[in-house]
Amino acid sequence: MDIQKILNKLRITELNEMQQHAAEAILGSDGDVVLLSPTGSGKTLAYLLPLVQLLDADSQQVQAMVITPGRELALQSDNVLKSMGSGLRSNACYGGRAAMDEHRVLKDVKPQIVFGTPGRLNDHLSKGNISPYAIQYLIIDEFDKCLEMGFQAEMQKLIKSLPGLQRRILLSATNAEEIPGFVNMSKKGTLIDFLPEKEQTSKRITLYEVHSPEKDKLGTLRQLLLGFGDESSIVFLNYRNAVERVSDYLKEEGFTISSFHGGLDQRQREDQLYRFSNGSANVLVTTDLASRGLDIPDIQNIVHYHLPESEEGYIHRVGRTARWDAIGRTFFILSAGETIPTYVEGDVVPYAEEAPQLTEPARPKMGTLYIGKGKKDKISKGDIVGFLCKTAGLKADEIGRIDVKDRYAYVAVRREKLQQTLRLTQGEKIKGVRTVIEPVR
Repeated sequence: MDIQKILNKLRITELNEMQQHAAEAILGSDGDVVLLSPTGSGKTLAYLLPLVQLLDADSQQVQAMVITPGRELALQSDNVLKSMGSGLRSNACYGGRAAMDEHRVLKDVKPQIVFGTPGRLNDHLSKGNISPYAIQYLIIDEFDKCLEMGFQAEMQKLIKSLPGLQRRILLSATNAEEIPGFVNMSKKGTLIDFLPEKEQTSKRITLYEVHSPEKDKLGTLRQLLLGFGDESSIVFLNYRNAVERVSDYLKEEGFTISSFHGGLDQRQREDQLYRFSNGSANVLVTTDLASRGLDIPDIQNIVHYHLPESEEGYIHRVGRTARWDAIGRTFFILSAGETIPTYVEGDVVPYAEEAPQLTEPARPKMGTLYIGKGKKDKISKGDIVGFLCKTAGLKADEIGRIDVKDRYAYVAVRREKLQQTLRLTQGEKIKGVRTVIEPVR
């Protein structure tokens, strides 16, 4: 494999230091590799360039599998490999389209590398669409994000189904709290860390203080949230009863919120988090329970209604915003006698609050449906999309995120279509089976 020819094709004069270290670790050892490097530093090429030197271009078997947390990264990585002109064949596999169509492509292309999301790759392996026996290399891109999104069980299942697996390569743009247990970081394992020295908070986060004229901060919180419009925001409090009190107040004021704390049962927690993560609620009112390890998308604003009780708690709270390469803001609401904690680093500036453009809370873009059937009932995302389009008259762009669990599913639909969907689907069958379909509030 002529690597210089590939670099010329990509118009790259030389590899950066991180890529050189990655190539040395992957080509110069037979152990697992964990690569930590900032977004935009070239991690995809860092593993693909040595990988293409290790694979057999004459084989018609999949030899390397790349797990990504979403279809966009799977497609992007697949396109990078194709642009290299290495002579290796590849395919991207992900949910949201028929697995049967992907199976036909796999049979036709006979790729040596497959990029995909954990659930779809497990599906192809279980159906025999991809043979596991020749797969020697497993790459997990954005592994910390995969863990955060709850893919660890699926990744463990996938790894157990690969009898010939020899090496694992993990990549991340952030320093995850822990390396997954299925990575062998013993004597042969190599950690390549090119992340900058840890900052308390990202430089992409702006810190503001907001002074409440009254000890009760509810009115100040209301005005602040009105100014945010439909931006996604988390309000942190220190106690469960305070979460309930603030939640009740905001609901009475017309805000569409999710409320989350340790006193809720599992179904209630899932309902509330799902509504927030899919855009059916603009505001999450929560204890520090939501400050780590949850599948929450990009958050624009973090509001400390109660001051964090420790520096560690503060770091985890603000870590919910400005993730990856996004920007964010964090707000400290201070009543008389309260001051910014001494452990908070960086400049905290007074919030020059403009008069809210909205006099009423912004309505969320989506609404959430609960469907009482799931994977164990042979229901897939494709089945749900087809059912909603055919029965409720929805268009594909009116359907948002779909999460299919073992015995039920959550579906986001455009808010203005929610009542129509409920009306037209009542008593109807999905894949020949009647089920409960109801809104999640």
